[in-house]
Amino acid sequence: MARNEVHPKATAAKVAAWALFLGVLMLSHLSRAERPLKAKEVEIAVDEDIREGFVAKMLNFLWQSGKSSYQHVWPDMEFGWRIIVGSIIGFFGAALGSVGGVGGGGIFVPMLTLIIGFDPKSSTAISKCMIMGAAGSTVYYNLRLRHPTLDMPIIDYDLALLFQPMLMLGISIGVAFNVMFADWMVTILLIILFIATSTKALIKGIETWKKESTMKKEAAQIVETEPQPVDGSGGDYKVLPSGPATFQDEVVPLRYNIYWKELALLVFVWVGFLAVQIIKRYTTTCSVKFWILNALQVPIALSVTLFEAICLYKGRKVIASKGKEITIWKVHQLFLYCLCGITAGIVGGLLGLGGGFILGPLFLELGIPPQVASATSTFAMAFSSSMSVVQYYLLKRFPVPYAAYFALVATCAAIAGQHVVRRLIALLGRASIIIFILASTILVSAISLGGVGIAHMVEKLQNKEYMGFENFCHQS
Repeated sequence: MARNEVHPKATAAKVAAWALFLGVLMLSHLSRAERPLKAKEVEIAVDEDIREGFVAKMLNFLWQSGKSSYQHVWPDMEFGWRIIVGSIIGFFGAALGSVGGVGGGGIFVPMLTLIIGFDPKSSTAISKCMIMGAAGSTVYYNLRLRHPTLDMPIIDYDLALLFQPMLMLGISIGVAFNVMFADWMVTILLIILFIATSTKALIKGIETWKKESTMKKEAAQIVETEPQPVDGSGGDYKVLPSGPATFQDEVVPLRYNIYWKELALLVFVWVGFLAVQIIKRYTTTCSVKFWILNALQVPIALSVTLFEAICLYKGRKVIASKGKEITIWKVHQLFLYCLCGITAGIVGGLLGLGGGFILGPLFLELGIPPQVASATSTFAMAFSSSMSVVQYYLLKRFPVPYAAYFALVATCAAIAGQHVVRRLIALLGRASIIIFILASTILVSAISLGGVGIAHMVEKLQNKEYMGFENFCHQS
């Protein structure tokens, strides 16, 4: 009976001992597991703090409310070595830019910044004034010239009608971006874009040079095989219609070279944009009325471009400057070209350049003869650059005396450049000279503007200046 009483007690003691042992064992394991869990939580918290700190620093670098690094620098207009050197560089830049159809802004901006002493954004605005002067005089010169091989003006109005409205819309966006974007952002965009376009233009120039060489050999062989006249008078060399065109200096009255319907549509777009800019001056910046007026530019530009695009798509109009080659336009092609027009305008307004840096190479890729590509690109720039000058003037971004003087220099240089280079083309019989001038101007612009931009960026980093976005509403 005693054994029966002891046994349950012993069993209970054993069970209690085992339970205590297992409890201690579990607690020890839990305590060991808790330590790495806490360590992991601490590491995660530290990583999150680092990430939040990096994101906060990046946002603080790019945007600080009320902060601005822009302070315009306008030197006094005094006759001296700066004005003389700047005028010489501006003259050659405008001469080459007008021939290549790119405006020359890539040379104007570094000259105005490094030699005259303007800040980068004021240099951009004055550069647009110079481009306007050069483009205006070049258009007046070209309005009297005919296509090198076809019976039509050297300016392709249908091509201008497709691109010019989008170019002007892009200019409005680009001018706003010029106020907002930091210089280092502009520099990176510029270097990438210019190297790509200059390389493309150079390749096209080499191809055109080879075609011209082949045509010259074929023409020489034809002359050798033909019987010579008895009186000894030789036949004149004439270019084959299917190949690259040489220079044809045919001057006609203006009334034969102006297509009034297309010109009226282009003027309609320009007047519409001008009206928006003038009315916008009497509204509060960033108010509801301000943004509604800005939005009105979109239907003005789209209505004309869509009209031209639909006519090209349905075959009611053609890009006649290409000659016998017929292009069957597709929707995605037209959309892409319109997008290129907007991009050219944005780049032009942002960097103070002519949209020809993009339009020129693009027209060449379409198969447009170099003379026509240059003339049509400059024709579109005359509208867009004058509009951007109005916008910069309303934003008070440049001193009028300096702008007027350098615009006059560019105007005279453009006329001189057209005469000299076209005579050179007539002498050598090679229109590819225009393409090489285009490519070299873009490349020089990339090096000069990129170098100036990098120098300013390094200086700001050393001085620990604010390098983020500007407040558009505050700046305007």
